[in-house]
Amino acid sequence: MDLDFNAEENAFRDEVRAFLKAHLSSEISTRIGRGDDSQIAQDIPRWQSILHKHGWGAPAWPKAFGGTGWTTTQQYIFETECALADAPIQLPFGLKMVAPVMMRYGNAEQHARFLPRILSGEDWWCQGYSEPGSGSDLASLKTRAVRDGDDYIVDGQKVWNTLGQFADWIFCLVRTDSSAKSQQGISFLLIDMKSPGIKVQPTRLLDGTHEVNEIWFDNVRVPVANRIGEENDGWTYAKFLLGHERTNIAGIGGSKRELQRLKQMAAARQLDGKPLLEDSMIASRIAQVEIDLTALEITNLRVIFDAEQKKAPGPQASMLKIRGTEIRQRIAELQVDVLGADALAFDGHRDDVPRAMADYLNLRKLSIFGGSNEIQRNIIAQMILRLRG
Repeated sequence: MDLDFNAEENAFRDEVRAFLKAHLSSEISTRIGRGDDSQIAQDIPRWQSILHKHGWGAPAWPKAFGGTGWTTTQQYIFETECALADAPIQLPFGLKMVAPVMMRYGNAEQHARFLPRILSGEDWWCQGYSEPGSGSDLASLKTRAVRDGDDYIVDGQKVWNTLGQFADWIFCLVRTDSSAKSQQGISFLLIDMKSPGIKVQPTRLLDGTHEVNEIWFDNVRVPVANRIGEENDGWTYAKFLLGHERTNIAGIGGSKRELQRLKQMAAARQLDGKPLLEDSMIASRIAQVEIDLTALEITNLRVIFDAEQKKAPGPQASMLKIRGTEIRQRIAELQVDVLGADALAFDGHRDDVPRAMADYLNLRKLSIFGGSNEIQRNIIAQMILRLRG
């Protein structure tokens, strides 16, 4: 197995870097780089529009639906280079979550109606999965959808909804048969966020930001035509979606970018007249996290190689999720330690004071969402036991 990029892949990486240099404005990249989210509602759709016009709007989509048709390796290169260049994220809720579900289980009318607007960035999607008391145990959800002619009437509450304050649409798991076993009475609905009866209530995080929300549904009418697949089969579609979410959660590109910043911070700060990067304890901690990140990247490349060979996935996706999120948290913790009291001084407008403390607090969520790391360890154990059994 050769884990080095071949000549064609290296040429593709050069093409991506040239594109980023030509099309990613310094205004946006500077804002993203210092963690200033004040223009996020404009920056993300603007960047998606730029990528779409270049034909790069959906790296993981097949060409039949307007995607690039890139290999898994090309997708990895593209996402890594975008992260290193401080490009805005491409919203995963539409591109990587609900769109693959639509492609696999939706009908032609849904394809024509929704996919082009996800691709162009015209529609902003958010996720309606977790509820109070229904997080990792998602099958216990209680939001109800009762059939009324050509509509469903939806009542209930979703929590930990990311960026729903900007969303045009939300995809939701709802209970359509309360008498069935928990996993068998769930349906997958697409709901217009402008529908009467929807209330978005912000949940303020420890760093004071408004990133997540509670979403309330009070007698919200949703056309039956907005249901993906069959009634009560939503759990099948939910598992398919979660598989896509977890394979993209390692975040190696972002960790490599933040590791670079960590080294720059440590080199710029002084301890006893010497750069903090030369302190043996700090240098040792940075070296260890860099070694672990390199090992994670090699594991990720192995997973990519297997995907290119059409091999069935093993426990590696859960391994990537666990190690990727824990490494990103360790880097954020090191940034806070290096900055010391200055980590508390971030105001969003100074390039020399990164938002290390805000990132440290915010990134505690990484080991919880997408299936908590404890759940992922259970998945790994079960898969290994089955293989050995």
